[in-house]
Amino acid sequence: MFDIGDYVVFGTDGVCTVEAVGSLDMEGVSKEKLYYTLAPVGKSGSNRIFAPVDGKRVVMRRVISADEAKALIGKITEIEPLDVPDERKREEAYKAALMSCDVVQMVRLIKEIHRRRRVRFAAGKKLPAIDERYCNLAENSLYSELSLPLNVEKSRVEEYIADAVGM
Repeated sequence: MFDIGDYVVFGTDGVCTVEAVGSLDMEGVSKEKLYYTLAPVGKSGSNRIFAPVDGKRVVMRRVISADEAKALIGKITEIEPLDVPDERKREEAYKAALMSCDVVQMVRLIKEIHRRRRVRFAAGKKLPAIDERYCNLAENSLYSELSLPLNVEKSRVEEYIADAVGM
């Protein structure tokens, strides 16, 4: 169970702060069921997410620690790109990696799309919009999460990683 003030990753909504834990005062919602009230980090406005404490449909986990973030960055060069042997199943593979909410899978997805971009550019082709979209989603998710434990602005995380791995 998470506590008020904890940072969590909630599915593809990304990093959120737990604002409250308790029943919801809404018509049609059982007063016995507990919910997390989550506030997406870095998104202004009053948007809140209400997630059942016992929910299993969406991945919800703690944001990785500073040590875990540094260890991930330290092994980025060793992480293999996502293997997508069947072009027709590319989007399905991208979606599965994104929905896993696993930082290693995000790195694999980003590396695969960057690899694909280089190959297609060398052949005089553009990257398909689907690749661009999933790359943006994966980078946003990964950089949002890494920015917290590393205490680096999200817009500077890519530069931080490049400096750390010597690129």
